[in-house]
Amino acid sequence: MSHAIVFDFDGVLADSEPLHLRAYQNVFESLGTTLTSEEYYTHYLGFDDQDVFRAAGSAKGLLFDTRQLEALIEDKSRVLEGLVAAGGVLYPGASECIARMASAFPLGIASGSLRHEIEAVLRREGVDRYFRFIVGSGDTRQSKPAPDPYIRAAELHGLPPAACVAIEDSRWGIESAKAAGMWCVGITHSYPRHELAAADVVIDKLAEITPGLIRSLLHS
Repeated sequence: MSHAIVFDFDGVLADSEPLHLRAYQNVFESLGTTLTSEEYYTHYLGFDDQDVFRAAGSAKGLLFDTRQLEALIEDKSRVLEGLVAAGGVLYPGASECIARMASAFPLGIASGSLRHEIEAVLRREGVDRYFRFIVGSGDTRQSKPAPDPYIRAAELHGLPPAACVAIEDSRWGIESAKAAGMWCVGITHSYPRHELAAADVVIDKLAEITPGLIRSLLHS
């Protein structure tokens, strides 16, 4: 049986969670309220834009209809694009990790970010050619922590979920991958090890992601 890798994006390959937070904060400030870093990292990291605005808004007594949500997401995306334009978004060693893993396995991405945001970063960094597909926000009925994004990723790889390994940085992402039936590597870019305990293996840096690690996990 062949095997494949599915990377989360923000917090795994891209050091972009602080940028997402700043973009959300900008939009919430325009609504007359705030979103603290503690709130974001405790409750909403790993959610897609729609779920962040819906859940955080509800917690602050703000209820948005579909049209309002779409406008908020557009505003946040515009702010984020300005922040990302400065470049240097990928973690150190991310490009090397991508090339290394692509030499042994087909790669895909399953993320709560918008597809065009991910594509822009990958193109800028010259690594877009390594990925077969991107499952982004809105591409599945439900987002993480539901299993839908990883189920869809397995379908696009043409493999059963058990033949795929997800690389995640949050407990919501790990929950999504495991519920889909995938193996999962947790990386401590965003949370300490004990919060990633549901992953099959936990690592601290991208240099630890090697074909040997993946094969040992799949064959364990």
